[in-house]
Amino acid sequence: MTASQSIFSLDRAAAWLLVPALVALAGCSPSKPAEEPVRAVKLVTVGTSAYDAQPEFSAEVRARVESRLGFRVAGKITRRQAELGQRVQAGQVLAQLDPQDYRLAAEAARAQQAAALTNRDLAAADLKRYRELREQNFISGAELERRESTWKAAQAQLEQAQAQLSSQGNQAAYTTLVADVAGVITAIEAEPGQVVQAGTPVVRIAQDGARDVVFAVPEDRAGLIKPGSAVAVRGWSGGEELQGQVREVAASADAVTRTFTVKVAIDAASAPALGATVYARPQALARGGPAVVKLPTSALRQEGKGTAVWVLDKSTMTVRSQPVQVATADGNEAVIGAGVTPGMQVVVAGVHVLSPGQKVTIYQPREVAAGGADAGGATQGVAPVAAGQKEIAAGAGK
Repeated sequence: MTASQSIFSLDRAAAWLLVPALVALAGCSPSKPAEEPVRAVKLVTVGTSAYDAQPEFSAEVRARVESRLGFRVAGKITRRQAELGQRVQAGQVLAQLDPQDYRLAAEAARAQQAAALTNRDLAAADLKRYRELREQNFISGAELERRESTWKAAQAQLEQAQAQLSSQGNQAAYTTLVADVAGVITAIEAEPGQVVQAGTPVVRIAQDGARDVVFAVPEDRAGLIKPGSAVAVRGWSGGEELQGQVREVAASADAVTRTFTVKVAIDAASAPALGATVYARPQALARGGPAVVKLPTSALRQEGKGTAVWVLDKSTMTVRSQPVQVATADGNEAVIGAGVTPGMQVVVAGVHVLSPGQKVTIYQPREVAAGGADAGGATQGVAPVAAGQKEIAAGAGK
């Protein structure tokens, strides 16, 4: 083999050795990045509306009259028939005390009445005989007067014994607690086995009838609300708005919260359930304001130390970040002080998954996209997306 042939063989061997290295290098080269998906976004067109400064307070529906019922005598509770939330009628038994001691006291009073009755009858018989003797001049007038006094004392003792028996009978009857009105049990404050004093609350009853909406206001607002002023009431879970009138404003602040309680009378027939949470808007505190720009709070996002929104550029169908200044809040909306002008279209859903310059489409509800069928049965769908691109709703995962 000549020298030139040896060099050629070495070159061929080196070339074969370089092939795996070139293949490995080709495998490590970066791949083409995936295109950013075109997201469907929900938009709102910026406009102006009046600033509603009417405050809204959380309130509770209560009965106009709520009674705390307790035994009129002391004793140990043996039974409690009332349960929380139970509807009761007037005269229905709610709880009972151990009546043994009161029954014994009633028996003793009955025995005293019998003894007093016997003494009175004996005194009456003696008085009758002495009157006959006086008519025959067998006794003096003074003796007859003593017998009359004895009869009067016996009669008074009998009346005293009768009153004592009646009182002891009432005491025994007081060991049974009955509802004096129809209503709903709203609280249980004593249990069987508990020894209670006379007057200790056992159950609380919300009487049927008129209903109040009760809420608390701070001191600077209490002076503006007057009895008779209108209050709008709406349920916590929605429903028809009710109209009521202020019935009472507390004369002094609560010792703990330092707020003033306001009671609003509403129609009992249309009132929410007892104890329901509602919202009250006193008309006396309503304050109108100039036209302002409002945006849903879902449109806002944090950008650095400030607040920004995504604004749609309709010519390129892309979004850009627009810094804004939030002045205050009005319910579930933010009042924008600067940054956007009427006519702009702002993204209100999925703002956390967008990026500057990202292409988007306008979101179409499914029922709108799938509900437009023509006479021939063809369905009008959403406009097709460019080939190789995927359309997803803003806020969904990539």
